[in-house]
Amino acid sequence: MLTSKSSRPTPERLLDAAERLMRTIGLANTTTKAIAREAGCSEAALYKYYANKEELFVRVLMERTPNAGPLMAELVGDHAERSVEDGLTAIARHASLFYADAMPMAASLFAEPALLTRHREGVQQIGTGPHVVRDALTAHLRREQDRGRLRPDAAPAAAAALLLGACFQRAFFLHFSGEEVVQPVEEFAPAVARTLWAALR
Repeated sequence: MLTSKSSRPTPERLLDAAERLMRTIGLANTTTKAIAREAGCSEAALYKYYANKEELFVRVLMERTPNAGPLMAELVGDHAERSVEDGLTAIARHASLFYADAMPMAASLFAEPALLTRHREGVQQIGTGPHVVRDALTAHLRREQDRGRLRPDAAPAAAAALLLGACFQRAFFLHFSGEEVVQPVEEFAPAVARTLWAALR
């Protein structure tokens, strides 16, 4: 049986409301007051469960975008039985889809410098940020290097930046120019992984 909106626990209702608003009006226009109103509770109740709007945004990204969990599982898991290139392909696929999903929610921030500064400070307050994915991929590549599966002189941090930068750029082109200017992700991910692997192996 489906659970009605009003019978869902307050933290879940707040997360539901935050997701709806962030996906429809963007992060810059979503306030804690609007989230609380959408969830049918007070703004004070929101702060009982979440430190700030930024924590809700991070929770929406990590729990409500379908590729966030698989991406982090790829980054932190031990996949020694699989080839490095296959691992990079899986990471590129999930990262491409994750960025494509996240970009429309966050893009509105960049039009308002004061809001962007406040968002940056809020994210720092809860100890997270977009660098978390880059750092996790760098650590993943260092583990592969320690196993002897990457060249000793390879630079894991630079490799992580190259792979994720390509995935982020694809998401930007997808939203700015449309699907016709980007490769389908099932072609893009193995091509990026193959190219990066050629430089690392």
